[in-house]
Formats: sequence, C-alpha cells, structure tokens
Amino acid sequence: MIAEYSLVVLDAEPPHEKLTRGDVGTVVHVYKDGKGYEVEFVDGGGQTIALVTVGSDDVRPIGAGELLHTRKTA
Repeated sequence: MIAEYSLVVLDAEPPHEKLTRGDVGTVVHVYKDGKGYEVEFVDGGGQTIALVTVGSDDVRPIGAGELLHTRKTA
C-alpha cells in the first residue's frame, strides 16, 4: 500500500485531460486499504492541475534514480 503524502507516478491512461502517463502526483487520501487513491497533480507554481481518484493499478511509487521532467499543460 502507498502511504498518504507519497509521490506517485501515473502508470495508466490519464483520467483527466491535462494529465499524461508518467506525470508525478501526491497521494492525498488512501481508500479501502490501498485499493484506490486520491492523487493531486500540481504545476511548478503549486497550482492544482488535477485531483483524481485512481485504482491501485493506475499509479506506482516513484523510484530512486527516476528523473523528474517538466512540460506545459494544455
């Protein structure tokens, strides 16, 4: 189970039009012992871009050695 406030990587088809597979977000709530998560995705200025509910198979913890990347949102 992924803990609240952990960084996660979106590892599925985006559940929101402003998200892309590989985007990094923060778990803000854990549902049913890790069967789902509420994840917040923010821009570089801290503005929320998307707050989505995803299943446990849709995100994964970010790993050591993974490089973060930036892009403009639509």
